Amino acid sequence: MGDIQPATREAARPTAPGRRGAVVAALMLSMALAALDSTVVSTAVPQIVGDLGGFSVFSWLFSGYLLAVTVTLPVYGKLSDTFGRKPVLITGAALFLLGSLLCALAWNMGALIAFRVVQGLGGGALQGTVQTLAADLYPLKERPKIQSKLSTVWAVSAVAGPGLGGVLGAYADWRWIFLINLPIGAVALWLIVRHLHEPQRQSSPSGQKPPPRARGGSRVRTTRARATHGATRARARVDWAGALAVFACGGVLLTALVQGGVAWPWLSGPSLALFGTGLALAGLVVVIERRAAEPIIPGWVWRRRTIAAVNLALGALGLLMVAPTVFLPTYAQSVLGLGPVTAGFVLSVWTLSWPLSAALSQHVYRRIGFRDTALLGIGAATLILLAFPFLPYPGQAWQPALLMLLLGAALGLFQLPLLVGVQSTVGWSERGTTTASVLFCRQTGQTIGASVFGAVANGVLAARLGGAGDLDSVTRALAAETAPEAVRDAVASAVHAVYLGASCAAALAFLVLLCVAPRRFPVLTD
Repeated sequence: MGDIQPATREAARPTAPGRRGAVVAALMLSMALAALDSTVVSTAVPQIVGDLGGFSVFSWLFSGYLLAVTVTLPVYGKLSDTFGRKPVLITGAALFLLGSLLCALAWNMGALIAFRVVQGLGGGALQGTVQTLAADLYPLKERPKIQSKLSTVWAVSAVAGPGLGGVLGAYADWRWIFLINLPIGAVALWLIVRHLHEPQRQSSPSGQKPPPRARGGSRVRTTRARATHGATRARARVDWAGALAVFACGGVLLTALVQGGVAWPWLSGPSLALFGTGLALAGLVVVIERRAAEPIIPGWVWRRRTIAAVNLALGALGLLMVAPTVFLPTYAQSVLGLGPVTAGFVLSVWTLSWPLSAALSQHVYRRIGFRDTALLGIGAATLILLAFPFLPYPGQAWQPALLMLLLGAALGLFQLPLLVGVQSTVGWSERGTTTASVLFCRQTGQTIGASVFGAVANGVLAARLGGAGDLDSVTRALAAETAPEAVRDAVASAVHAVYLGASCAAALAFLVLLCVAPRRFPVLTD
């Protein structure tokens, strides 16, 4: 039935809900810290710039954080497979809280950007390790429950974050945006330290390690844990040279993508220098990782069809998500003439259908399998994205809102089966690396999408307006109500072109799953 086939059994895990409740609460609080971060900060930018200055570089408040999160994901994934989830999660939470405290104490924009990078170094550990622990603590049949809870955290954060940031920025002080993280993070840390227990185990590069287990007042150990308790643990080998090379390569290439076409032209000296340096560092990463005993990015991540297909498909998901998250609010305000609050609602409706669809997807993939369920979801998403350019001009607000509601339902049916499925094809000692590779590809897809679709939108605007203007300047002109109707029509055309590109990304994900992914995932039975 579905993808569940006889295979190597995973180590037993506790199933009593009472023993996992405190750990699940800690995971949800940790995820909330990462999920709320960017949405809360975005609405307080005017207050931050008014206090600290630095308007010309404020975008690095987001870019710096994104870069740090993305490039650290594969490093933390490997470290969690080597040393366990608990120390990595505690380290990440502590770094995030330290960064939050330092951000609240920032004295100028440069310091705030640097401390946001510190936050991002912790955020990478939070995102990857929380998703890995969710799979560790629950058997395959129950994983949709915890994943739907984590999806709900993201949905609530997307809706509540901008409002919370606006209230704190307007009626308190923007520094409280960062200080509010401290009590939330402190509770999450206490729950993790108190209730998450990982039994001692012998380190082995190829051996499967038992998963962590929650405890409720007393230590819970399996027979295997008792057998290995007291045994001499092999000294863990960490590929620190590879970690540094991955960090440097990812940082340089992502900086080139984030700043290209924004801070400098694509074919300018800085852009070409960054891309050249990034490619050279990528070659260095390959050399180091081929020689390393325990590489940060092991070759099996791309040699196994299932993992490679999911990485590519979710990379395409990150690419297509840029269309609604970045360009739909501009469309709603500039073309439909909506206010910021109403425009935000048009976008946020997909956060209602996405978690619901994800929670219900288990009833589908248990019948037809992970791959076919994901194909159904991404196929529907392709058609929905293709429908956007056919919306009437200027149209009504309910029309794009309806498409977003349907898109959320389609993507919930696409993403969760792939994440649950790929985590279920590996054992404990490979799950952190696998989960991190999936999240890394999705984050990288979003970064590439922001650059590519930004260039597409600006190109369409320039063509429609006779070679003048870009999306940012046109949006400011529309906000001042000084632009003619032709400019609004040009913005609509630019956003339609972006959605057409997003539909191509969805179609690419469909083809990758159809041609690369096995029809039945090689799932390990619980």
